Amino acid sequence: MSSIKKIVAICGSTRENSTNLKYINAIIDLTRNKWQVTIYKELAKLPHFNPDLDFTQDNNLVEVVNFRNHIKESDAVLICTPEYAMGIPGSLKNAIDWTVSSCEFSHKPVALITASSSGKKAHQSLLETLNVIEADIDADTEAIISFAQTKINNESVITDIATKQTVEKIIAALTQKTEAAH
Repeated sequence: MSSIKKIVAICGSTRENSTNLKYINAIIDLTRNKWQVTIYKELAKLPHFNPDLDFTQDNNLVEVVNFRNHIKESDAVLICTPEYAMGIPGSLKNAIDWTVSSCEFSHKPVALITASSSGKKAHQSLLETLNVIEADIDADTEAIISFAQTKINNESVITDIATKQTVEKIIAALTQKTEAAH
């Protein structure tokens, strides 16, 4: 019997009412009986990554410790991000950089949805980063949703049938990964 999975959701956009946050909220609705989703909301508060600070004992990087704990204590991670200027949003890349030495993403099931106008370049770059840090991600747990704003409404309901099916496939695959991990 499967139990409720603890998922931490990271929105790559720091905008208060971003399209990507709408997709996360849609996923929360679709997984009410499967997942307990916590949205990590402190992305913009993380300090700029500095490897020198990462290796000092008394660095007092509370935000970094909290972020790492969110990842560590979850069964899986859901990342939903836009593409900014053909790349990964700086705040998202910064957050991931803070986990390189501490390995929170190593073998952690991860789903990646790039929801943007195009998204291809940021998606590919982020996939490479996630693979380097050994995240458990594959073709079943990642997707690009191009023209994302046209496929979801203001109430966080996915209105495009093909997009909803893609998201449901990712939900099923990530759920299966979390069950296999335990």
